[in-house]
Amino acid sequence: MAQFISDRRDIDFLLHELLDAASLAKKSEDFAEFNKKTIDLIVSEARNLAIKEILPTQQEGDQEGCTLKDGVVSTPKSFKRLYDLFNEGEWLAMTEDPEWGGQGMPRTIASAAMEYFNGANYPFMMYPGLTHGAGKLVEEFGTDEQKKIFLKNMYSGKWAGTMLLTEPGAGSDVGALTTSAKRNDDGTYSITGEKIFISGGEHNLTENIIHPVLARIEGAPEGTKGISLFLVPKYRVNEDGTPGEFNDVICTGIEHKLGIHGNSTCSLALGSNGNCVGTLLGEENKGMKAMFVMMNEARLLVGYQGFACATSAYMYAVNYARERVQGKNLLEMMNPEAKSVAIINHPDVRRQLMKMKVLVEGMRSILYYVNYCADLAAIGETQEERAKYQGMVEILTPIAKGYVTDRAFEVCSQGMQVYGGYGFIEEYPMAQLLRDCRITLIYEGTNGIQAMDLLGRKLGMNKGKPVMDLFGEMQKAVAGAKEIEALKEQAEKVELAMNSMAEVAMHMGQTAMSAKVLNAFANAHPFQDAVGDVVVAWMLLWRASVAARKLEKAKKKDKPFYDGVVKSLQFFVDTQLPITMGNLKALKTTSSVAVDMDDASFGG
Repeated sequence: MAQFISDRRDIDFLLHELLDAASLAKKSEDFAEFNKKTIDLIVSEARNLAIKEILPTQQEGDQEGCTLKDGVVSTPKSFKRLYDLFNEGEWLAMTEDPEWGGQGMPRTIASAAMEYFNGANYPFMMYPGLTHGAGKLVEEFGTDEQKKIFLKNMYSGKWAGTMLLTEPGAGSDVGALTTSAKRNDDGTYSITGEKIFISGGEHNLTENIIHPVLARIEGAPEGTKGISLFLVPKYRVNEDGTPGEFNDVICTGIEHKLGIHGNSTCSLALGSNGNCVGTLLGEENKGMKAMFVMMNEARLLVGYQGFACATSAYMYAVNYARERVQGKNLLEMMNPEAKSVAIINHPDVRRQLMKMKVLVEGMRSILYYVNYCADLAAIGETQEERAKYQGMVEILTPIAKGYVTDRAFEVCSQGMQVYGGYGFIEEYPMAQLLRDCRITLIYEGTNGIQAMDLLGRKLGMNKGKPVMDLFGEMQKAVAGAKEIEALKEQAEKVELAMNSMAEVAMHMGQTAMSAKVLNAFANAHPFQDAVGDVVVAWMLLWRASVAARKLEKAKKKDKPFYDGVVKSLQFFVDTQLPITMGNLKALKTTSSVAVDMDDASFGG
């Protein structure tokens, strides 16, 4: 079943040949033990756990789903054993400080484990994923006392975590929330309110669930400026560190969703009986700033979730196309003696597989590269170097979440098409992958919001320095590829797309600061699409440069892989980049039709 999650050869290519993850060990003493041998061992262990233990629960989790009875949510039967097994391997906080139960692993290496785990069953992985994010909030903003009480219990997986933002009347507009916090004499706060769409909000996997909750302290300003962040455990914690009395966090319902059935998406009532108590996490009225630490991590996690569905869909589709025999080869259609062939021989199926392949390779490269930048931001020798790579992480986050999940859903849809009618049948994997993937375009900030963030905030961040740093890295790849005769033509076309993107970015930024601001944001999502395409072109060019240099002297078993990497670039440049160029040209008009049209003209 390994081939139905991820391509190990491509993962190794990224880690060892493109990014040289082992070099991080030489850059920082913190990563000294993570040499190539250790990296390969980690990836193999993650792969084995994913294939042997996690993947068999994927379909079961989808079919069983979660149930609510008498206020208690039960997850699919296999999840409790799996959750305990996952935590025994200390995978939940693999990138965190060993002092708190982590492995101190570089995020670049953790990327491979995340890919395998999420590809095997990402609805299950949402439980440890959100727990890690909530723990990160405690680590960054918690008092010494809060860290002592909560952090190791969360990073070890003994206690779970969530994020409580959304309310019935406050979805993407978090500032409209009504959940309130009233100061108590002992320094705690009484919390009252309702939250919805809470992933893992209630379940039977752990003895306690810790909820970071956004609420407004009585008398605080309206809007996001008056929001504070609180830690609200399901069970209050006794002085000896054990769970105590119930903290009046009641599950009032679980959502019946299109996909991710294995994750319990709950509605929660806080303080219905006037008995919900929380402690302030961070400063008063600075809750949104703090929560963005978790939200940015969650956005990258969502990118991995969408991508995991896509890479699984591709691997299933390739395998199916090689085995499914139907129809004669087009060149032998008139030959009555000709036998039927596997559908991978049909040109249109090959076109679909090629499109899936290049997008999967591009998405994987983006996600791993963002984590590589995060590692360099953490261990850089100078403040300037650290700031550069942190800026790269921030400007690429909307692409890693928004663009990646958009394209991931396309890949899943193409995979269903390769399967034909069987793809639409629930007994086959494509239906679940398509359903599970769809939410990734919506939660943790819809992809439209990601596009607005890219246009409205990231382009002008730090006077445009992150954008210029990004262009600098792209130009390095172009310069390197131009030195390779076989790639020179493709490099020139990618460079042309980069320059066009730069012009459009300047135009969009100027429009966003003018009287035509609405026109700019009406085109923000197409802009994000175009930027994402150019980033993919850059990644594919960089990959092809490495592969082309090794192709001639490669061992026989490696030549098909390296040739495939080069062919991916050629396919993208020949068939997809011209579409991107057309989209960039269209963006220069900054069409106002969607803004100008009267509401009544939409019909209905």
